[in-house]
Amino acid sequence: MTRATGGVAVVVHSGGPTAVINASLLGVVEEARRHSMITGIYGARNGISGILSEDFIDLERQPAQTLAAVAHAPSSALGTSRREISQADIDRVLEIFRSYDIRFLFYTGGNGSMGTAWQIHKLALESGQAIQVVGIPKTIDNDLLETDHSPGYGSAARFFACAVRDIGIDNRALGGQVEVVEVLGRNVGWIAAATALARHRPDDAPHLIYLPETRLALEKLLEDVQQVYKRLGRCVVVVCEGQLDAEGQPFGADVRAGSRGELAMNLGHRLAMLIAERLKLRTRSEKPGLLGRSSASSVSETDWNGARLCGRNAVLAAVQGRGGSMVTLVRQPSGHFARTDLVELDRVAYRERPFRAEWTNAAGNDILPAFCDYALPLTGEIAHHEQLVEIPVKRRATAPE
Repeated sequence: MTRATGGVAVVVHSGGPTAVINASLLGVVEEARRHSMITGIYGARNGISGILSEDFIDLERQPAQTLAAVAHAPSSALGTSRREISQADIDRVLEIFRSYDIRFLFYTGGNGSMGTAWQIHKLALESGQAIQVVGIPKTIDNDLLETDHSPGYGSAARFFACAVRDIGIDNRALGGQVEVVEVLGRNVGWIAAATALARHRPDDAPHLIYLPETRLALEKLLEDVQQVYKRLGRCVVVVCEGQLDAEGQPFGADVRAGSRGELAMNLGHRLAMLIAERLKLRTRSEKPGLLGRSSASSVSETDWNGARLCGRNAVLAAVQGRGGSMVTLVRQPSGHFARTDLVELDRVAYRERPFRAEWTNAAGNDILPAFCDYALPLTGEIAHHEQLVEIPVKRRATAPE
């Protein structure tokens, strides 16, 4: 722990946005205004690129009603980026910090972003520059280590659970079809697993859930689909966008290169076509995509409150001289999250938390109830759609003429 020195604070958003990232922004500004050692509060537009181009917005002077409204808007009010940072970039960042008297950096993002924050913290220490760098967790993928969950996950999980619930109702109404629903999550299955919350009856969708932590042989998928279809006359399959086949390939789907490696562009569609071709069944694919991380209507109250709490407590950590750390959320016995902790940045930087293997069934195509116990406090209750009661009807006797 190093003593905090008064100066300006800057907030940076990094990586993919979420539906609650602006709640963390509100938390930072609220708490920073309470501390006289923070002499200004800036926001960097479009992530680290905003710092490098000296493109700042004054957050301290924002009207209270504007901040309150923005805090409930999805995506990032500051903008964000996936820019990879170089040594020269970090040198430039520290030079800019000196010229603006920036002594506090609040970096909001996932494991890659925490890696950038850690690099800035490390070089600042080596150069003797007094900067309190504190990471604020954010990722819909829920793959940050050391924290019970990441702000953004609960709302995205809620969206996809509701989406699969409604797709399942459609699948039930017009039977005879296989639906393949592709969800976000890249290399981890936390969001795919959350679609299990859509079920209230034994035959509710999703009927099959696959996680990218385990490779999936095409023959296994076809066998599973055939069994469900034989039993129900329909099937809803959930698959994560990062799912790979037994050979480590995306089933022949088109692939694009991005800042975080290659990713299939049309995995759900490709799987639907393979099922139709091999099983001769009517199929369809759905890909809600980025709507799942930016849906204001699906924001979880727990998620929003946790995001705001992380912002506030990041400021408290910084003014206490506890830079070089990331805020974590701690689950209470009641299932609520009124407490945070801190973990050193190098323990989360560039590291990925896979879905817990003990929460999947032996067949590798479904999720066990213990996961639902974990996820439900984060998403809130997923309401079910009522169905007509099956009341038998008897033929009436013909009335006498």
